[in-house]
Amino acid sequence: MALPIITYGYSILQKPCNDVPAPSEELDTLIKNMWKCMDQAGGVGLAAPQVNSNLKVFIVNSKIMYDDLSDDKRKAIFPNDEGIIETFINAKIITRSDKTWSDYEGCLSIPDITEQVERSWEIIVEYQDTDFKLHKKLFSGYTAKVIQHEFDHTAGILFIDHLSSLKKKLLSSKLKKISAGKFKTSYRTKFSN
Repeated sequence: MALPIITYGYSILQKPCNDVPAPSEELDTLIKNMWKCMDQAGGVGLAAPQVNSNLKVFIVNSKIMYDDLSDDKRKAIFPNDEGIIETFINAKIITRSDKTWSDYEGCLSIPDITEQVERSWEIIVEYQDTDFKLHKKLFSGYTAKVIQHEFDHTAGILFIDHLSSLKKKLLSSKLKKISAGKFKTSYRTKFSN
């Protein structure tokens, strides 16, 4: 059974994560459970805090989106890849492009809310894979957007934190309902109240 996804209202979602010091069986189990959880929820990314772990780990499957798009859309938002399926451990965003784009984002931990968020079009990320091999890669477009969203989770930042104070105020009643468990999802969740 997949782990429940922690929803808005849990403090772990707004705290920076700890670096992963070394490989372990516990880490392997966490990552396997995260993939299962994300697949069952139909997401394209998931960070460890969303399953109640404070480790600096996130997973991305942007290939799902790539596979669902027309050729024109693929060329527009996947300029350098065909989507990725990757685990990121101890990730750091080294550089962000000045070029940005705005697109709708949602979050498995904040069900029923989608808003436009501005993100860097290109990023260079340094991270370790599941074998703890170090990588430094350029990502762009949709894949970069998903990575930035999940990286933010490991820094204690939610996508709604990028919104204007007015927009956040307008969403406050919806956020209160989420923290009280007044929402429906097709995946297992755990709410704070």
